[in-house]
Amino acid sequence: MDRAFSWAASFPDEVWEHTFSFLPTGADRNAVALVCRSWHRIERLSRRKIFVGNCYAVAPATAVRRFPEVRSATIKGKPHFADFNLVPADWGGGAGTWIQSMAEGWPLLEELRLKRMVVSDDCLELVARSFKNFRVLSLVSCEGFSTAGLAAIAANCRNLKALDLHENEVEENCINWISHFPESFTSLVTLNISCLDGEMNVSILERLISRCPNLKTLRLNHVTPLEKLVGLLHVAPQLVDLGIGMLIGEGHPGLFSKLESAFAHLKHLKNLSGIWEAGPLYFPAIYSICEGLTALHLCDSGIQTPELSKVVSRCKNLQQLWAMDLIEDDGLIAVASSCKLLRELRIFPSDPHGLAQPVSLTEYGLIAVSSGCVMLESILYFCRQMTNSALLSIANNRPNLTCFRLCIIEPCTPDYITLEPLDAGFGAIVESCKDLRRLSISGLLTDHVFKTIGASANHLEMLSVAFAGNSDAGLHYILSGCKKLRKLEIRDCPFGDKALLDNADKLETMRSLWMSSCSVSLGACRLLAKKMPRLNVEVIDENGGGSLESWSDDCLVEKLYIYRTITGPRTDAPPFVLTV
Repeated sequence: MDRAFSWAASFPDEVWEHTFSFLPTGADRNAVALVCRSWHRIERLSRRKIFVGNCYAVAPATAVRRFPEVRSATIKGKPHFADFNLVPADWGGGAGTWIQSMAEGWPLLEELRLKRMVVSDDCLELVARSFKNFRVLSLVSCEGFSTAGLAAIAANCRNLKALDLHENEVEENCINWISHFPESFTSLVTLNISCLDGEMNVSILERLISRCPNLKTLRLNHVTPLEKLVGLLHVAPQLVDLGIGMLIGEGHPGLFSKLESAFAHLKHLKNLSGIWEAGPLYFPAIYSICEGLTALHLCDSGIQTPELSKVVSRCKNLQQLWAMDLIEDDGLIAVASSCKLLRELRIFPSDPHGLAQPVSLTEYGLIAVSSGCVMLESILYFCRQMTNSALLSIANNRPNLTCFRLCIIEPCTPDYITLEPLDAGFGAIVESCKDLRRLSISGLLTDHVFKTIGASANHLEMLSVAFAGNSDAGLHYILSGCKKLRKLEIRDCPFGDKALLDNADKLETMRSLWMSSCSVSLGACRLLAKKMPRLNVEVIDENGGGSLESWSDDCLVEKLYIYRTITGPRTDAPPFVLTV
């Protein structure tokens, strides 16, 4: 063995750099770097991509020094529960120090992807000035910037291939920012401006699109006028991914035939998204492209079952369906009968609490899809009722599931037929779906289901739990099992101190733990922080802030965020975020 390793170690560095390039994940490269000092050095200098799942897990300057030749960086900021308004708006997640460090240490950076971070216009201007060969900017669920920052990117990033803006909060203070792309600019492959609220100057946008022959993805915002869409589609027949606004408008003579003709010219289209509102007059215009679609995302379209049935009956090759405010089981029954190749299903309401439109979907739609779509791997489903027998049916029909996220709108809802907890049904999902990576559970659940999860969910990486469990034992079962768990999110559960402290070592193997409205005391947080110095233990006290010294150990913390770090307590915490 030693002789073989000695022989392999004699290879030139270039050979190992090329070999390391075939490693599929950062975890694999991290493992290789631990073999010997030589491999550590080679891997360090050959790493071109980094992923940081928590922006506070490592100091930006440390990451830049560790991997000096990075070309692509992906950084995530706020916890996932920020998507559900459970994280205070000014919690943190600023991108400024990261981008400053990148500008100083990674002059050859080409791609930057940020998620749930605060990105200022100064940040975007620094990106535009610092990276001469910059190609990709992706901002997902970010805030703090305006169209003035986007104008700086447009004006200065002459090799930009992708500008992907998804679900961001953007202040629109620069009129016609898209006009800042130079007339000589031709490199765009992806342009996603779906999150912008203001109306675009479509003439300027059309000229930009016509100059970019390699544009494959174009996602427009919801206010793009229907009559202007025709012209945009005619100058980009090569599109593969298209997001549109409203398929509704006044009945202009000839508009339907023009729109139908424009869609018919999109011979390469695979993904269609948007359709914020669909009227019966213009919706049939998309029929001609349905057969080639592999992904369909309907955003608050108000589509009714008859119209949905007409669309999906033509989508024989559909692999991914996202639908907002789909309210009838019959619509999913139509999907099950037509879309046999479906792999991912997401059905969710624009208003989860039913204030605008009640969720009336039941277990019947989900059963139909799980039995009819034999390739289904990922499910996100909001409904008003569920049964153990339905979950057992899904477990038996779809043991290949890797993601199962089920939200029953009313918390603590039992099997509505037997009035029993849903333990047996979710337990069957976990036991049957051996490759399950992501799980969200809801409804009336006891500690028994967590015992099953801890014992059987050997590949589970992310678990979300709300309004479930009887006692501390539920958390103990999760943390003492679930060997590959990376992220755990818990709210409104009776989980407390003992399980947290007894499984402190497990927390160092995870990326993060979020707990809100549980039964964790400040004293347990103090003990955990003392026992595990490589964890940041943060208490979020939105009612006050200041110092924890005046708190007694038996005070319960409202929100707790624990995450692994090599850099210690963060320096940008607002007053209501208190590091124990």
